[in-house]
Amino acid sequence: MRIFSILTALAIMAFMYAFIMEREALMALASGAAVTPEDEAELGAVEPARVMRVVAQHSVAQPVESAVTLRGRTEAARRVQVRAETSGLVVSEPLPRGSEVAAGDPLCELSGGVRSAQLAEARARLAEAEVNLNAAERLSDEGFASQTRVLSARAATQSAQAAVDAAVEELARLVMHAPFDGILESDTAEMGSLLQPGAVCATLIKLDPIRLVGFVSERQVDRLEIGALAGGRLASGREVMGNVSFISRAADPETRTFRVEVTVANEDNAIREGQSAEMLIQSEGEVGHLLPGSALTLADDGVLGIRAVDDAGRVTFLPATMLRDAAEGIWLGGLPDVVDAIVVGQEFVREGVEVEVTWRGNAPEGRE
Repeated sequence: MRIFSILTALAIMAFMYAFIMEREALMALASGAAVTPEDEAELGAVEPARVMRVVAQHSVAQPVESAVTLRGRTEAARRVQVRAETSGLVVSEPLPRGSEVAAGDPLCELSGGVRSAQLAEARARLAEAEVNLNAAERLSDEGFASQTRVLSARAATQSAQAAVDAAVEELARLVMHAPFDGILESDTAEMGSLLQPGAVCATLIKLDPIRLVGFVSERQVDRLEIGALAGGRLASGREVMGNVSFISRAADPETRTFRVEVTVANEDNAIREGQSAEMLIQSEGEVGHLLPGSALTLADDGVLGIRAVDDAGRVTFLPATMLRDAAEGIWLGGLPDVVDAIVVGQEFVREGVEVEVTWRGNAPEGRE
């Protein structure tokens, strides 16, 4: 029984070989036609490789409007905490936060105490010193007083004048003024509160103009320059325009990024400090090709690029860099000025292979 099974298997194998490998001869034999030596030669010949078909797009390099996109926030152009320079009780009514003040407006006023009396005393001593100086000079001119006495009287006069100036300055410190036009971010000090030197009277911010602050990477910082046009879109949807006013020369030691500031007009103070903003900063334009995303592929060594068709109709690989995305495709740089990029079928061909091209759009001249 085992021999019968083996013979059956061998017969099936022979039939399968004849049906698959010698199908043409078998069919000719079945139809009664004779197989000539020429037919046998043709049957034994290797069928030539078929030429692959691909779809290519002719592309000419064109300028690309590139921009640097950053995520940032709004920041007041100026911020200061107005502090007391002397001690005293607050005698002025407090101003509520949110109040708009102009440069020079009084914010907090302290009680003068005995300072007015000290000024009066200093002025009296100055008057006495001036009288003594005049008398010493007159006696010196008549030969009844030494030059040393005149110098001593002059020194006393200068000391009294300094005391008067110090008393006047101390009285001026009793009133704290706004250093610039702005908005109070906090209430001013409450009436009756005691302020010591260094105590905060009020916090003042200036929102016009306002700054958009972001941080740019090391790779992109060289693409920016002072004065470049920039736009911003706030989280509320409002869009603003301005110019780059500052680019840091030193990187943040932790993030290795550089601070960038864009100055934006804010005449109505509608933009608040601390709002999130998406910044788009104009940078130097580049030249690139707009191709479908399907054209991108990887070489065997992992290099990003495209496969293109050369003048001889053969496939070649061209390394490329991504510049930016667009609704119509991807802008690629690092390519020749003119390329015939394969956009369909590039994954099924290799370099040096001859292909049959179907053109998408306008075909290059002489290659229709």
